[in-house]
Amino acid sequence: MKRYLEQIINYKPSCIQEINDKKLILECIENYKDRILTREIEIAHLTSSALILNDDFSKILMAYHNIYKSWAWTGGHVDGEEDLYEVALREAKEEVGATNLIPLTDEIVSLEILPVYGHMKRGKYVSCHLHLNVTYVFIANENDHFTMKEDENSGVMWVREKELEKYSSEPEMIEVYRKIIKAAFKIKEERKIL
Repeated sequence: MKRYLEQIINYKPSCIQEINDKKLILECIENYKDRILTREIEIAHLTSSALILNDDFSKILMAYHNIYKSWAWTGGHVDGEEDLYEVALREAKEEVGATNLIPLTDEIVSLEILPVYGHMKRGKYVSCHLHLNVTYVFIANENDHFTMKEDENSGVMWVREKELEKYSSEPEMIEVYRKIIKAAFKIKEERKIL
């Protein structure tokens, strides 16, 4: 069995949203096989994200996303790669210039289906579609130096979890971020880490 499929199958949902989304993601994989790893399936494809937290989980390292016009997490298309963890790590490094990330775990921490509205990207119209997303959590030092990826974002900063409404223009994503932080605290407590 492919590693990405095994990780998704073994993921234990934390809420009804994740139960439903996991079922639909697995149906998409069954229908499209490994093509779900590519943008060839325009209506829905796998993506992998990283929520980067500070040591006490009170802040998220966010980039100002030029397409969504909002402060957001890092992540992207898997573009044929089967190691979803490595995709999340690579995207985090590319999008915020992080060089010293510590994984909370190498397992999926959250799973969700995210709508992407039609938009222009590099002069081409991208139709509405779904990101079948898995998320990993990384820890970074607030004093490290971070840089933006100019073709994708126009700023990088730490955002207090309590101030997400002030910086994110995507209310549905604020719920996702808080769900992941809650899961991170649970993992930290269960594994007695950090």
